[in-house]
Amino acid sequence: QVQLVESGGGLVQAGNSLRLSCAVSGRTPFYYIGWFRQAPGLEREFVAVIRWDDGESMYRDTVKGRFTVSRDNAKNTVYLQMNSLTPEDTAVYYCAARSQSDLSYSLPRSYEYWGQGTQVTISS
Repeated sequence: QVQLVESGGGLVQAGNSLRLSCAVSGRTPFYYIGWFRQAPGLEREFVAVIRWDDGESMYRDTVKGRFTVSRDNAKNTVYLQMNSLTPEDTAVYYCAARSQSDLSYSLPRSYEYWGQGTQVTISS
């Protein structure tokens, strides 16, 4: 049984940092582990992704230079380091896992497994 468990969310002031973790169990390795977020009333959007085998990462434009995704293969855990946070980053953050396919890594529907989400709230 595949499980993805996020942790590390919370309430911080703008300009501060948070590190999210995504522990993956049950079936490894996946091809991509992605991070998505969803704010109230909005669609779920792509944030970042890491390719498990070589660690290549990609980001949405608005988080480039502020967020860094990394992995620890021994712990089957993926991290999202978020710096210089702004109120616009407030959302529920999800990690997701998928196999290799022709679908873009930025599409939520291309992912097979999802975590339960962790709330990130940034105050101004």
